[in-house]
Amino acid sequence: MKTLVLENPKAFKFQEQEAPASLEADEALVKIKNIGICGTDYHAFRGKQPFFSYPRVLGHELGGEVVKLGGNTNTINLGDKVTIEPYLNCGRCQSCLNDKGNCCENLQVLGVHVDGGMTEYLKVPYHKLHKSKILSFEQLAMVEPLSIGAHAVQRAEVSAKDLVLVIGAGPIGLSVVQFTKLRGSTVLVLDINKDRLKFARQQMQVDFILEATEDFSPDIIRRCLNGFLPTVIFDATGNPNSMKNAFSYVSFGGKLVFVGLFIGEVTFDDPLFHRREITLLASRNSLPQDFSDIIKLMETGKIDITPWLTHRADFDDLPHVFNEWLDPTTRVIKAVVSM
Repeated sequence: MKTLVLENPKAFKFQEQEAPASLEADEALVKIKNIGICGTDYHAFRGKQPFFSYPRVLGHELGGEVVKLGGNTNTINLGDKVTIEPYLNCGRCQSCLNDKGNCCENLQVLGVHVDGGMTEYLKVPYHKLHKSKILSFEQLAMVEPLSIGAHAVQRAEVSAKDLVLVIGAGPIGLSVVQFTKLRGSTVLVLDINKDRLKFARQQMQVDFILEATEDFSPDIIRRCLNGFLPTVIFDATGNPNSMKNAFSYVSFGGKLVFVGLFIGEVTFDDPLFHRREITLLASRNSLPQDFSDIIKLMETGKIDITPWLTHRADFDDLPHVFNEWLDPTTRVIKAVVSM
């Protein structure tokens, strides 16, 4: 089977590998149909992804078809269209036992810690497959990135009364916007990229867009919110300066959620943190229920990811176009690959 391997930073190579010959009783063989390209993939390509080693087969935003079953199951059938939950948790550690498999102590994520879906066939445990009779393979490949935002919003317990600031209008920031809007919140988006801000305004219908400039201050936010500050802030940038600055934007008694991450330390002013009684949260990956909920929302038309899919490529062309997608002038919101 044809497999695309990232041998080293900026060095893709196609290889012919043996297709999985045998399956455990609880495993299915999935023919990969579509692959979403994630910020994690871009970071890995650049050599800047935490918890990562080379060589690695990327790809964890996946839509595919079940073509073989390892044993009897009442949940999955041959021919099912599925998305893959790429978080392979151990089920035995304290986190797993507390229903927090998304931050399992021994977590292995497809395409990050172990080889992922940039290949023709992938074997996956039954309980990591989520099916739909309605959604396309392309739509199914978008469930995982949406789940990151869904989990972050759930972590923050966002409600309709909240004033929400999303910092970073990339795909993960937009997924946060999607679920805060579903909860009826007032939403502001802050970014340095004017094209992405325009997209957030026109396609996501956020209430306010704010351009991040060198002289940006909390007063600019207050002018949008009648003198108030956001009660919930999501930083989806993975930028240390942005994450540090976010502490000064949070309302008294508010919440700050770090969805993005970087290799390094975050520092903040402790008196400001205590005086405002800020709640600081990290959000990592998502939970099985997030996948099920998102599929239902997409099937009923409450979520439409069509405007997000700005760039497409065939699998054979991916090594040639991948570097182009890193160029901001290409205006990529979300890219998807067809097998």
